Amino acid sequence: MNRMNLENQETNNGWQNRFLIIGTILGAVAGLASAWMLVKSAEKTNGGPPEISSADLLRSTVGIIGIVRGIASLGD
Repeated sequence: MNRMNLENQETNNGWQNRFLIIGTILGAVAGLASAWMLVKSAEKTNGGPPEISSADLLRSTVGIIGIVRGIASLGD
């Protein structure tokens, strides 16, 4: 490979890596915020660990999949 191709490849990998790192950080922050809100809500209602039903878990999973699909379609 010549030098120009290597520089272009490094540039392409640069924005991809930056997107992956930013996405990872945002996902971690969103997950932490969600867990914090769940803990606070459980403390107010029953003072113990949260009781999550299968229906609640399924509803949340479908919602998260919808959000991920929406974000993925932004790149099109």
